[in-house]
Order: sequence, then structure tokens, then C-alpha cells
Amino acid sequence: MKLGYTLIYVDDLAATMEFYSEAFGMEKGFLHESNQYGEMQTGQTKLGFVQHETASSHGFKYEKLGLDRTPAGFEIGLISEDVEAAFKKALDAGAESVCSPEKKPWGQMVSYVKDNNGVLVEICSSMS
Repeated sequence: MKLGYTLIYVDDLAATMEFYSEAFGMEKGFLHESNQYGEMQTGQTKLGFVQHETASSHGFKYEKLGLDRTPAGFEIGLISEDVEAAFKKALDAGAESVCSPEKKPWGQMVSYVKDNNGVLVEICSSMS
């Protein structure tokens, strides 16, 4: 098996895709005509978003994310050549700071923000 995609269930698909475009410089990819599902262009593994209306039709319950909640126990990891600049860009676009850029003992620069849905996003340098 291989990882094909990560989907995040959101309240506002258009706002989320616009946020990821502005905050992280991602290009918008596929958008279903229903405006209930969309993907960002992220390479081979897709990052997609699903409106709660469609997600709830799958027949199972899930915990909705939110800016007013503690982040869930997962993160999206984004690699940047300039972590400080990428962190600032995300904040300027409305991301919420969780941890400012910090050099870790293993040499990697790491920072964390919450996206417009409360999802934890790591902005980091690559592992050498």
C-alpha cells in the first residue's frame, strides 16, 4: 500500500482552499462541481478538503475541529527552505501561532500553526 491522500473535513471548503493558497503558497487543484470536495496541488500525495455536509453522509460520527479547541493528535507537515519566512506568511494569512520557529537538537528548524479550521500544521526544514 501507499498513502494516496489526506482529507480534512471542514465547514467552508472555499475559505479553506483560499487559506492554504495564501498561507502556504499551495496551488488549488481539483474542485468538484458540487463545491463539497477539493484538493490542493501537493505532489503525488493529495491534500484534500471535504465539506461536513458530504463527510457526514458516510454514516459515521467524528469530532469536528475548531480554532477554539485543542488541536487533534495529528499534523500536516510542510517543508520549507525558509521556515521563518513561511511561518510569518502563514500568520499574515490568518494562521494562529502555536510554536515559533525553533532549531531542534537534531538540527531541523520547526514551527507550528493552526490553520483556519484548527488543524495543526508543522512548518519545518527538511531533515538532512
